[in-house]
Amino acid sequence: MAKPAWAAFPHDAKAFAYAGDALKKAWPKLHAGDCEPFPDAKRATALIKVAGKAAPKDMDADRLSQALQDAWRSFHRGDFKAAFEAGEALGPVGASVAVKAIGIHATYLVDDDKEKLKRFEQAAGLAEAAIKTFPDEANSHYRYAFALGRYSQGLSITKALKEGIAGKVRTALDVTLELEPKHAEAHTAIAVYHAEIINKIGAMIGGLTYGAKAAEAEKHIKTALKLTPDSPIAHVEHGNILLLLHGDKQEDAAASAYEKAGKCKALDAMETLDAEYARAQIE
Repeated sequence: MAKPAWAAFPHDAKAFAYAGDALKKAWPKLHAGDCEPFPDAKRATALIKVAGKAAPKDMDADRLSQALQDAWRSFHRGDFKAAFEAGEALGPVGASVAVKAIGIHATYLVDDDKEKLKRFEQAAGLAEAAIKTFPDEANSHYRYAFALGRYSQGLSITKALKEGIAGKVRTALDVTLELEPKHAEAHTAIAVYHAEIINKIGAMIGGLTYGAKAAEAEKHIKTALKLTPDSPIAHVEHGNILLLLHGDKQEDAAASAYEKAGKCKALDAMETLDAEYARAQIE
């Protein structure tokens, strides 16, 4: 059976090569949203130590560091397939880049709904294994919440709630923010969590059953925008949250948020796709 195709990144990625030392230099801005630590040799040594038997075989810290940096280079330039495969081959140590690569690709470059679901499910499995190996890493929990959240968006609300996905996403995001309070993407995700539940089942039941509150959604998205004012996704989700909570009444404010997202200067392939999505919302 043929493997499903990985659609190529549809834009020029020359500006996103980040060869050699350029990756380290750009890293703080590239990862302002997810607080991923730069995978230098010191970081690789720590990962190998914590992973124990789950660490990649026959790979010292220098080689692991290089492999992780190359996987992230592939991700940033939009070669999501290479990033995913390189990350997956490293086991739980490479789960962060693998999950982000397959997740962003599925979000924007996979049209088939069944295939999307399958990929988010696969991503959630990788992230779950990473939580077991690296329970103290914020992104183990965040990638799990991201994959599961995207998976649940492809299901009916009844099915998603019946499977207890909302609770799992919430727990994973809470742990992420306990471990890394400045994780902007987790703040964004928890804001979306509150807004989606209120939108789907109403403020009263949403509040009583899932602790969903409009004020929490607004507080968390405000924090995300403060932490990453130049990130397209923070503005995109701000627009989405305004529509989820207020509908047509906040249409102009949502359009303004999408406009801001579309004007952000993209630093990599993911941000290019985020900004492109935003522009499509107001065309």
